[in-house]
Amino acid sequence: MTGRYDCPVTAEPTTPQAYDTGPFMPGAEPFSSSNGPNGVLVLHGFTGNPASMRPLAEAFADAGWSVDLPVLPGHGTSVEDLLPTRWEDWSEAAERAYTSLAARCDRTIVAGLSMGGTLSIWLAGRHPELSGVVVVNPLVEPPADSFIEMLQAVVAGGMDLMPGIGDDILKAGISERAYAEMPVESLLSLMGGAADLAPHLGEIDIPLLLLSSRVDHTVPPSSGDFLAERYGGPIERVFLENSYHVATLDNDAHEVEERAVAFALKAVSG
Repeated sequence: MTGRYDCPVTAEPTTPQAYDTGPFMPGAEPFSSSNGPNGVLVLHGFTGNPASMRPLAEAFADAGWSVDLPVLPGHGTSVEDLLPTRWEDWSEAAERAYTSLAARCDRTIVAGLSMGGTLSIWLAGRHPELSGVVVVNPLVEPPADSFIEMLQAVVAGGMDLMPGIGDDILKAGISERAYAEMPVESLLSLMGGAADLAPHLGEIDIPLLLLSSRVDHTVPPSSGDFLAERYGGPIERVFLENSYHVATLDNDAHEVEERAVAFALKAVSG
């Protein structure tokens, strides 16, 4: 059964900052190319920015794909811009970016890392016309109640920010340029978005490529297991043996790119 569940998005972003606005940190700028009739929407993770996904986006572009890699609201500038943003802002931005890309392409797939993977699967639930989904260490498994309660206690204690989760990379000397801190209420909203998505995974039957790091200090590897066990469509899972969470910049980056491009070609040709 092709899934299309109703998860509301706002008509306009709920914060004044639109996505793809700056000034951005060096390397955090959006990326776009118009190289062919088929398109790939590429989405970065929470507190990150396009720097983490730029090599994958460029690999698609080099393979003849049209690519859009936007900056999600609150990202790529300063952590203060992220403080007021919520799941509704990021999902609305992803919806807009997909609609814009799909309008100029024959076939479209989505690809995302971490929260970008969550958003990619969320889009697949809304758009059964998608040809395929590629996710790298996505956040899908709802967090434990105890973790949510801990975050709520942090907010109740008056703390807006907590230490960041960026740069979980095994390869030495590599940075994704993520924020050093993360807004607690924004993180809670992300967790809520993942929890809302989880019951609908079985309704989606779009082909999916799941790239899972064996060791991940940001999103528990069990989140990949959760997705693989519940997803309603055909799923190809590849384990990455030599990378941490940000596998798109890590030792297995070349394998991620090769697998993703090959999967996308098969998805639009089938």
